[in-house]
Amino acid sequence: MSYKRMTAEEAASLIQNGEQIAFSGFTPAGATKAIPKAIAAKAEAEHAAGREFKIGVVTGASTGDSCDGVLARAEAIGYRAPYQSNADLRGRANKNTLKFTDLHLSMTPQYMNYGFMGGFDWAIVEAADVSDSGEILLTTSVGIAPTGLKLAKKVIIELNSYHSKELRGFHDIYETANPPRRREIPIYAAGDRCGCEVVKIDPKKIVGIVETNAPDEVKPFKASDPITEKIGQNVADFLAAEMAAGRIPPEFLPIQSGVGNIANAVLGGLGSNPEIPQFCMYSEVLQDSVIDLIEKGRIKHASATSLTVTPQKIQEIYSNPKFFREHIVLRPQEISNSPEVSRRIGVVSINTAIEVDLSGNVNSSHIMGKNLMNGIGGSGDFTRAAYLSIYTCPSVAKGGLISAIVPNVSHCDHNEHSVNIIATEFGVADLRCKTPYERAEILIEKCAHPDYKDLLREFVRRAPVGHTPQTLAMAYAFHEAFVRDGDMRKAVFPNS
Repeated sequence: MSYKRMTAEEAASLIQNGEQIAFSGFTPAGATKAIPKAIAAKAEAEHAAGREFKIGVVTGASTGDSCDGVLARAEAIGYRAPYQSNADLRGRANKNTLKFTDLHLSMTPQYMNYGFMGGFDWAIVEAADVSDSGEILLTTSVGIAPTGLKLAKKVIIELNSYHSKELRGFHDIYETANPPRRREIPIYAAGDRCGCEVVKIDPKKIVGIVETNAPDEVKPFKASDPITEKIGQNVADFLAAEMAAGRIPPEFLPIQSGVGNIANAVLGGLGSNPEIPQFCMYSEVLQDSVIDLIEKGRIKHASATSLTVTPQKIQEIYSNPKFFREHIVLRPQEISNSPEVSRRIGVVSINTAIEVDLSGNVNSSHIMGKNLMNGIGGSGDFTRAAYLSIYTCPSVAKGGLISAIVPNVSHCDHNEHSVNIIATEFGVADLRCKTPYERAEILIEKCAHPDYKDLLREFVRRAPVGHTPQTLAMAYAFHEAFVRDGDMRKAVFPNS
């Protein structure tokens, strides 16, 4: 290839204070690994010399520590969007020492295209291959990479030889036009393809190539425990019953599942339930558990924007690419998370809540209404358009000191009008078409921990008569008790 080869340090020397960069990566999958470290080192040197150095960082979602972590610790980030899961970055966002914007992931490429996020000076993207004509074969995620590559003035490629060129054929790169020229997304089933295998750009934009050989920084999630396994079983049993009742067709519906050990437990429950047929996934992230279910013949097609699997599992995929290419498709996140497609094909969304209130509102992003945990991610993309939206969580946290079922959520990401089902280890609350008082009763009886049932019933009983059981004087008694005493069970309700 004719592109200039350079070191990561030489690439970092080109980045200037105040510039905005679109990085590849959706979770650690497909994230750049060498150049961000070099940019962090440059930032530290600039700061030591008394000079300002901060950049804007936009990615698909979170990235690995060698991107988000090193840049945050070097205080090199002035602006960050749309999602994160790094402790160092999170700490700075919660101290407001960097500007962080929490966005629906499907909207991020659209906001970039509309110009809402300003211009992009650079796109820094990991690739498995690059042609002289500007065809870029992405690695284990797509995310915002196609949009960043299109909009950026200049491009640097991390050419990662760890990732196999056999990835060609896994990706389906399709971008929507801006209104009023936008057409329907031509996807009618999870396994459909409508785009290209590679991203195509003007090769003159590629300033240089940095060669690397490094795996994605994906670590195994915690193993399932009796509580998460019970949650998974409850969700699987509920969906099997919905199919038996005729509310889910016999061929089943595509599943969207969030990330983490609860999500793995739910997928395990679906995969092991003999009443549930082979199914498809239309999701944003594919984890190790999905690959296992594909191999067992339980998942037919799996569509996502990120292949977030451990190094051992990715090598398993690379050893049999023909098989997995028939079952896996990786798309830009505006397509993988598209509410249009989700509504058309009838996605069943399954995501994790931090807390749920008695009206059915869900908080999935903030602790005690104040501190960001990770962000809304793609949960809202799917919830708003799902055929059936499900939220899962253990009934308590911190050994019982915190109840996941509360009178009022301290931060609302998904309102009661979008949330259908809540599942904890104790049971499933079906909130569909229920009145506010019915929702409160079902959530208390089916999902709340026994330690909190009486307190929740008291809240409803003492609320003044209205359409919704609510009183402002008592709304955050649970949260106030935790802040004051470290235990929500010590909630005190004043006279309303």
